[in-house]
Amino acid sequence: QVHVQESGGDLVQPGGPLRLSCAVSRDLTCIEAVGWYRQAPGKERELVATISTRGTTYYADSVKGRFTISWDNAKNTAYLTMNTQKSVDTAVYYCNAKGTLLSCDYWGQGTQVTVSS
Repeated sequence: QVHVQESGGDLVQPGGPLRLSCAVSRDLTCIEAVGWYRQAPGKERELVATISTRGTTYYADSVKGRFTISWDNAKNTAYLTMNTQKSVDTAVYYCNAKGTLLSCDYWGQGTQVTVSS
């Protein structure tokens, strides 16, 4: 059963916009926050942004002012809107849904974003 499913990854030119989606299964009633992470080739996975069920957001310094995380309660889907993209944003982007319980921690399979001219 797929609990978390990302989509929207693509090849985009520098400066171009792109929006990623993360559909979270409604069966996951323990979820308290959804986060986007990314992993570039040869690098460790890093946190990009998070949003809590209360709407509190957090952004890594590297994406502040360029990326926006949001949550659509009706669709149970989180979005990462990326503007002014740079080549350093090239990575596999992963969605994570988690709650307070250690067992409540779900990852998607990832979606590739490539920023290149």
